[in-house]
Amino acid sequence: MKYVLKIMVALALAGAAWAQLPPASPQGVTENATMRVSEHVYAIIGFPNIAIVMGRRAMLVVDTGMGVRNGTVVVREAQKLGHPPLFYLTTTHFHPEHAMGEQAFPPNTVLIRPAAQQEELDKRGAEYIDRFSKQSAENRELLKGVKLRKPDIVFDKEARLDLGGVTARLLWMGPAHTIGDELIFVEGDKTLISGDIVQSKQIPFIPNSDSSVKNWLAILDQLAPLSPRFVVPDHGPLGDGSLIAQEKTFLSAFRKRALELNRQGTTVDQAAQVLTGEFKAKYPDWENLSAVPNLVRRIYEEGE
Repeated sequence: MKYVLKIMVALALAGAAWAQLPPASPQGVTENATMRVSEHVYAIIGFPNIAIVMGRRAMLVVDTGMGVRNGTVVVREAQKLGHPPLFYLTTTHFHPEHAMGEQAFPPNTVLIRPAAQQEELDKRGAEYIDRFSKQSAENRELLKGVKLRKPDIVFDKEARLDLGGVTARLLWMGPAHTIGDELIFVEGDKTLISGDIVQSKQIPFIPNSDSSVKNWLAILDQLAPLSPRFVVPDHGPLGDGSLIAQEKTFLSAFRKRALELNRQGTTVDQAAQVLTGEFKAKYPDWENLSAVPNLVRRIYEEGE
């Protein structure tokens, strides 16, 4: 009974901490911004959010931050939680702020990824390092000298990690934001680490034709039965399982309206302008309106 009470108190404190933490840093992973999400899951609130799953025999870190400097912060924050015998690292997708800080991790770190994500990283990793480096002087400095290594474990659709007292399911459900998007469900804690797939009031970002709006919606349908109690997105505020339905409602309505405009012969640029106005009025607190044109373009390309 005492143990149960301790857990209940810890969860209550975690909920309170959500309201107390500063907003995510636009510069990278934030030092001393680690909060407890559930019994075994922690999150470093930053850009991006980093998740840590702590078991008796192993720790799993999800995402690295961009470059060695941010990766070093992640490692320091993780090691504050303990030093279990095994140290796992996985990444939600291949973009630089999520996967290109792995050099900072200890040599004995076991790197595990979906095969589809690793193939995407092999194919486009250098391109994205160059692309992000050109965005700002800070990015260029962060990504200077980045070296990537091959994963120790690759999986097709699912891998289960027994961390000791808690199991993490690593899931690949097909392309959405990228080809290799990975989601992590921590079973006993009912906590979903959702990558860029489930976020709070952020218009889905479609970087290129590798993305899939259709499959994004299919993934949301597969996630709903998991009924997570907590959701840790890559970007923005943490939330609960209602974020899945919120994301689906928005994306379904947007896709339906875009397809209507396509059938009427409206061009991508015209449709983007119309939908920006309509959805800004309907969803005034949603962020990332700059994502609308690419979202429209991909919906047009995929069709009905």
